[in-house]
Parts: sequence; structure tokens; C-alpha cells
Amino acid sequence: MPDCFTTHPSKKAVPILIVTPDSFTKWLSDQNDSIKNGNFIKNWIGSTGFKAEPNTTCLIPDSAGKVTQVLCGTADIKNFWSVGQLPVILPEGQYFLKVDDRDYADLAIAWGLGAYQFTRYKKPARNIAQLVLPKKHFDLVSNLVDSICYVRDLINTPTDDMGPSELSKVTSKLAKQYNATFKQMAGDQLLKNNFPCIYTVGRASDDAPRLLDLRWGNKKHPKVTLVGKGVCFDTGGLDIKPSSGMLLMKKDMAGGAHVLGLARMIMQANLPICLRVLIPAVENVISGNAYLPGDIIKSRKGLTIEIGNTDAEGRVILADALTEAVSEKPDLLIDISTLTGAARIAVGTDISALFSNNDALADAVMQYGVEKSDPIWRLPLFSGYRESLNSAIADINNAGADSYAGAITAALFLKEFVPDEIPWMHFDLMAWNLRSRAGRPQGGEAMALRALFAYLSGVYVKK
Repeated sequence: MPDCFTTHPSKKAVPILIVTPDSFTKWLSDQNDSIKNGNFIKNWIGSTGFKAEPNTTCLIPDSAGKVTQVLCGTADIKNFWSVGQLPVILPEGQYFLKVDDRDYADLAIAWGLGAYQFTRYKKPARNIAQLVLPKKHFDLVSNLVDSICYVRDLINTPTDDMGPSELSKVTSKLAKQYNATFKQMAGDQLLKNNFPCIYTVGRASDDAPRLLDLRWGNKKHPKVTLVGKGVCFDTGGLDIKPSSGMLLMKKDMAGGAHVLGLARMIMQANLPICLRVLIPAVENVISGNAYLPGDIIKSRKGLTIEIGNTDAEGRVILADALTEAVSEKPDLLIDISTLTGAARIAVGTDISALFSNNDALADAVMQYGVEKSDPIWRLPLFSGYRESLNSAIADINNAGADSYAGAITAALFLKEFVPDEIPWMHFDLMAWNLRSRAGRPQGGEAMALRALFAYLSGVYVKK
């Protein structure tokens, strides 16, 4: 269980009241002379200037100066992030939420995510305040908070400690933790087993390219396959990025981190799913044997790919992984990647761009995104743009003929490797908070996972 929670409340645990500007006005009017310390509370709040505006707090002390109550301002009581700032600003100690029990779990998740600190290389800034977590919410809250923090840690870790081989060790450790099976193919094994795209993109690195493969669950249960882009660092290859463009490229394996985090949620909750996780793990770097612009790669599917740009490598390695994924005809296929800057231009950094070949599936997941404050927006697989990927000498080019609709053309590239009859979702996301906000510290971020887990739990939960 995360240190920011306790299931053993003390008598000194401090209540937290979440208030909107409207509810605060009524609450304040109720603090009259017939209530003990009523005038003191009114005077104290008046002196602090607290008006229940979003992301504001007021600590109400007793006559000895000890905190007896906390007011947390929000625009809407259902706002998932309203308490996310509290673990790092409240004094050490225990607190509990005075909210409807139906809202407790979501707000506790926000508390847990707000308590996150990446401490691998630096001591924590401070000790975190603890929230009392009722036992009936323990399984869900601890699972989601632990899994999302796990994803954040993987993304935040520099490539020197999170290259393809380290990502392999992380996956193997997760498999052992949940009694799953794990295997990998690395280096020349990829060529021998017909994964030429993964091999070619990653061959220039001293850390050999590999395909990570985790399996878990009962084979009689519905097959769900997760595929995550695992580019552990992306220089752009010979179409090299400027130095400013490389600063965050340790996060280019965030798709791999996301599918591991989602797999952890699934296994921890013991959902009745036959799960498979595939992560093509590479470094896209430069050396004498780096793949070249203009090269032709024959993919696992047999389609030939002309390399129009070595910096469009993610879709190339995903092509082989998706081909392997669909060979088992899963009931649901989900791939997650930090695939294009174009998706960030289209929907910004906080929204996960979704592409799907199944309208009902996409609509359902987007609705869960709304309910869980985990925003997802669907973009079209517009077939009219497919011609921009045409090649005069190969079946397809990995880069569009122009800079328009880059997220769509990338998704259309992946669609070439997924049969229409397999329900498929492709997520193109940022996986990084550019600035710190309540519950969302600057750095690596898990996106769309709460929505996806809610969807999977709703569809596959044991009856």
C-alpha cells in the first residue's frame, strides 16, 4: 500500500471538507454562535480570505494552534483532482474525507497520485500527509495508485537505467510477481524469427533490440492483447533531432510503460482475461550500421516499407509487433505509444488521441474517460489520407508525403497491419506533464489507463 494511505485511523485524524463557492457560503452561514467556536471559525476564515476557489485550502486551528479541520476548494465536488494537491501541502498527520462514500475512491486516487515523488536519484522533498482509506476501497485505490506510479517511475527513469535490456528486466520482474510467463527475442534472434522491422530500427545500439512477450491468465478467458512502443531513446536516427528535441526522449518508451501498468492493474485485480503484452524495445540511435533514409524493410507481415524518415521509427517497430499480436486473433487489441507530435498539436498534452476501427468500442472507452476525468478524444482513420503513404518502390512509406494530418497518417500506417475484424484501439499520447498541477506532478504521466481499466473491468468482471 502506498505510504500516503492508512487503513488504521487514529482519533487525531483531521477531517477534510470539500466545498464549492456555493456550498461554502451555506456552510459558513451555519457556523453561528450556537455552535462551539462558531465566531472563531468565521473570523479565522475571514482573515485568511478563503472563498472556496478551485485549488485553494484553508486550515482551521483550535485554540492551541493545532489543525482541527481542512477546507478544500473546488469548482465541482466531483472534480477528480480537487484533493490532489493536499498530500504535499498539509502538515504531516492523518486526514479523512467528509464526502459521499461513492466519491471517496476517486478522490483517494487523486490523493495518492498527488503524493507521488520520483525519488530514485533524489531524496523526497518532504514527508507526505496520510489519508485514511476505508478497507472497502483499499483494493481498487491501491491498485490504481501503485500501477500509475509504477508507470510514472518507468517513464521518469533515464535511458542509462531504462534501456531495452533494463526494460526487459522490469517486464520479467512483473511477470514473476504475478505468476505470468515471460520470454524475449533479442538481437539476431529477431531476424531468425522474422521480426525484421524491430531488428533494423534498433540494430545501431549497443543495447540489442528485442521483443518482450508477457502472458497471463486462463486461456479459456477472452483474449486481450496489449502492444506498447518501447523506444527507450530516440535520437531521430540519421534524420537526427535537434538537441532540444531529444531532451524528453527517454519518455519514448512510455507506450511500453503504459501497457505494463495496465497489465499490472489487470493482474492485480485478477480480471478474467487471457492477457498478452508485447513490447518492441529498441534505441533509435546512430552508428555505422544505423538504418538509412530510403532503405526498404520487408516487414513480418510481408509488406515492404520504404523509410522516408528514420525519425518515424515507432510505427515501424509496432508493425512487426502488431502482426504478431493479430496472429492469435485476440478479442481486443490495444496499442499505446508516444507516436506523433501531430497528435499533441491536435489535442494538446492532456488528452489521449484515440483511433479505432470499432465505433461502439471507441464510444464506450471515451465515456469512461469522461467519468474518470481521464480525457480521451477520437480522431478519424480517414482513408482518403492513405495515399500520402504511397511509395513508388515499396508497399508503403513510413512517413507521409507532407506534414498534414500526421497523427492520422501514422494511425493509417498501423492499420495496414491490423485486420478489420479484430476490435482495435490505437492511443497516441504525450505521457508527460510539462508543469506540476494538483495530482499531476511534472514528469512522466500515465494517460487513458484509468479509463481503460474501468472499461475492461466493466466488460470482463466476474459475474
